Amino acid sequence: MALKYLHTMVRVKDLEKSMAFYELLGLKETRRMDSEEGRFSLIFMAPPGQEECPVELTFNWDGDDDLPDDSRHFGHLAYSVDNIYDMCKHLQDNGVTINRPPRDGRMAFVRSPDNISVELLQAGDALGPAEPWASMESTGHW
Repeated sequence: MALKYLHTMVRVKDLEKSMAFYELLGLKETRRMDSEEGRFSLIFMAPPGQEECPVELTFNWDGDDDLPDDSRHFGHLAYSVDNIYDMCKHLQDNGVTINRPPRDGRMAFVRSPDNISVELLQAGDALGPAEPWASMESTGHW
């Protein structure tokens, strides 16, 4: 029995803010479907060259008040990055809170505007300790 990964779906409240967040991570829109009848949009975003591994942003046009404030029941998305310090600095410079800083040079967590946890993992070996990350405390939860 063959199995093939297709995508991960997350519901979003503010499509523009959510897309901007995933664009900061480096994802690009690869496909979109708007349903007039169902009153929703599906936007697929993936890293360049990895279009087969998208996250699907599901946006309900009439709002989505049933979304919880804390989406911990979901778990998290995970992406490897070439330089975790550079990525965290880029995200922080664009207003994203680093919930779990990469103190170990290996792993960090941030959250999307819809409280989806995103794990960032250093590709290859962990980077050596560097400030401000090495002494930065965690913020909130991830």
